[in-house]
Amino acid sequence: MIDLGISKMALIGAVALIVIGPEKLPRVARTVGMLLGKAQRYVADVKNEVNRSMELDELKKMKETVEGAARDVENSIQTNASDFEKSWAEATGDSSSSALPGMEIFPEYKHPKKKWRLKQGATPQWYKARSGVRTRAQSGAARVARFRPQPGRLS
Repeated sequence: MIDLGISKMALIGAVALIVIGPEKLPRVARTVGMLLGKAQRYVADVKNEVNRSMELDELKKMKETVEGAARDVENSIQTNASDFEKSWAEATGDSSSSALPGMEIFPEYKHPKKKWRLKQGATPQWYKARSGVRTRAQSGAARVARFRPQPGRLS
C-alpha cells in the first residue's frame, strides 16, 4: 500500500487538526477508520472469491481427468473381457452359448411398487358398526349431547 512513516503521519495529523478543528477530529477519525475497515473487508472478500473460483476451476479440471481415466479403464476392461470370451469360446469349442459354463443368468430384480403408507384394508361397515369404530367426524358438542343422560331414563 502507501508507505507512510512516523514523520508523514505526524504532518498529516497536524494539518487535519488545523483544518478540521479539535472538536470534530475524533468523529472524523472514527469515520475514516470505519471506512478503512469496510474497504479492507471488501478486499478480503474479493480475494476469497477469486481463490474459491480458482479452486473450483482446478477441481473441475481434475474431475474431467479422473472421468476420462475411468472411461479408458472401463473400455480396456470391456475389450479384454470380450477378447477373453472369444478365446474361451474357441478353446472350448462351444460357440452357441456366450455365457460361461456353470454361470446361470437370473432375471433382474423389479421393485414391487407397493405404497406402504397407503392403507388398503377392506374392513366391512357392519364390523365397524358392531365394534364401535368411528367412521365419521363428530364435533365435541354433538358427542356431549349424544352421551348426555336423558331425563326419563334410569341408569
